[in-house]
Amino acid sequence: MAFLHNHKVLLNCCNLLFLFCGVTLVVSGFYLFTDSKRILLSRLLAATSEQLNDLPQPLFYYIAIGFALAGLVAVLSAIAGFWASCLHTYCCLSLYFLAVIVLLLAESMVCLAITLWPHCLGITLDESKMVKALQGNYGVPGKEQFTIAMDLAQARFGCCGMSSDINYDTSLWKLQRYGQREWVVPLTCCILKNANDKLSYLDPKPVNETQCQTLQKVDFADYRHMSPCLSYLDTWYREQYVVFLSASLIVAIVEFCVLLTIIFNCTKVQELQNVRGKTRQMLVENIYGPVNSNFERHVENAYSEDFKGVYIQPRELHKQRHNTTFKPIAKDYSSQKR
Repeated sequence: MAFLHNHKVLLNCCNLLFLFCGVTLVVSGFYLFTDSKRILLSRLLAATSEQLNDLPQPLFYYIAIGFALAGLVAVLSAIAGFWASCLHTYCCLSLYFLAVIVLLLAESMVCLAITLWPHCLGITLDESKMVKALQGNYGVPGKEQFTIAMDLAQARFGCCGMSSDINYDTSLWKLQRYGQREWVVPLTCCILKNANDKLSYLDPKPVNETQCQTLQKVDFADYRHMSPCLSYLDTWYREQYVVFLSASLIVAIVEFCVLLTIIFNCTKVQELQNVRGKTRQMLVENIYGPVNSNFERHVENAYSEDFKGVYIQPRELHKQRHNTTFKPIAKDYSSQKR
């Protein structure tokens, strides 16, 4: 019984880790949901996908909701696991096993999709496609999220354009006059005085706007960012990718441990039932066994003997008593005639 109890403790420990992972996912989802800059930058990752680019919100917005929902399901499953561990029956353990299997398969499919087929999700940082996305979306009415995301990337990473600052020369922002006519590049491409301001991408203040917007490289070299943004976006994307896969791997390992402990506890359910059955049988034999054995021996002896008429002399109920009366007894006195 102590051995079986240890397995229940092991299952509860795995359930506790699973519960902690679920709570962490919920907290991470809410944290990502409040990280507006991270969510905004994810708009650039899906810029080459027609399906994802048409979504009303950036990609990480939906990933944050997915994290929160997955964490909530994990928390509910862990609570159900504690309940199943207390009941310790095949039915409850099987339902808990199926719930964990579904979560594990869903996470595995998402991780495999992101790892092996990123193009299926529209996550690609191909240089030519990203340049076309910049030239077709930046500054265009209705594409304000992409415009702000690009300004954020340029102000945060200190870069300009996707592959070069000349990407803006043939963009709709320049050709359709969506920006200022005298601007060669957006103000976020310039070196800013308020670069340390968290909202500098919304209100950029160049160190020298005139020199930044000149056409000669020797004039704007010290006042404009020269690095392309695509390399910074690729590095940032890989960082997010590693964090996501690491978290998924940790949760998958915990879920796998939970599955092993569930299987192990299921194998012990039968042993526990066998132990209970033997214990119950021993109790029945100890309580009723001797009486039944004496009864059986009495019946066998009764049927093995021949029935014979046995006269049992009754006990003498009327014994001789001493005469306690004062009446004389006739035989004690003799009368003689004289």
